[in-house]
Amino acid sequence: MADSGRSSVLVHILVIALCLTAFGFAIAAERRRSTGSIVTDNSNTTYCIYDSDIATGYGVGAFLFLLSGQSLLMCVTKCMCFGRPLAPGGSRAWSIIYFASSWVTFAVAESCLIAGATKNAYHTKYRDMVYAGNWTCQSLRKGVFIAGAVFVVFTMILDVYFYMYYTKATSQAVKNISKTNPSVGMTGYA
Repeated sequence: MADSGRSSVLVHILVIALCLTAFGFAIAAERRRSTGSIVTDNSNTTYCIYDSDIATGYGVGAFLFLLSGQSLLMCVTKCMCFGRPLAPGGSRAWSIIYFASSWVTFAVAESCLIAGATKNAYHTKYRDMVYAGNWTCQSLRKGVFIAGAVFVVFTMILDVYFYMYYTKATSQAVKNISKTNPSVGMTGYA
């Protein structure tokens, strides 16, 4: 971290790159969701056959990239609890607000991504052939991975602002602590 009050460009680039990669994987997972088709065999039995399971891998990849980005930022800032103190003021207030908001959007994004991957895997891996009556083959609901992708973008934006205000607040605290002028004079009474 820079002591001049500016946040590290490398941290910003890495967090943005990891989040954009997670976003790309989430979009790819939505586009490659597994779909089922009803097949009737020679014995007049109707069942569902699902296509490839690539969306599960994309969803897990998006989950891991977003987790890596959030973990990197929390390691750099020491989760805002164990690092340098934050100076009172607007930068501290905004860093706390962005910190809490980024964790909320992170939790929602991760929930959407892992739920989509799990549900997609359930249909393709664990239910290879589902014997069906007069109903259609179940598949992952459209938009689960898109919701995860939207919250990945929100998390990325909030992480960038959190880190920016966090570095401002820590550098202001260092400036305030380094003052050596006493505020109360200590003269002796004789």
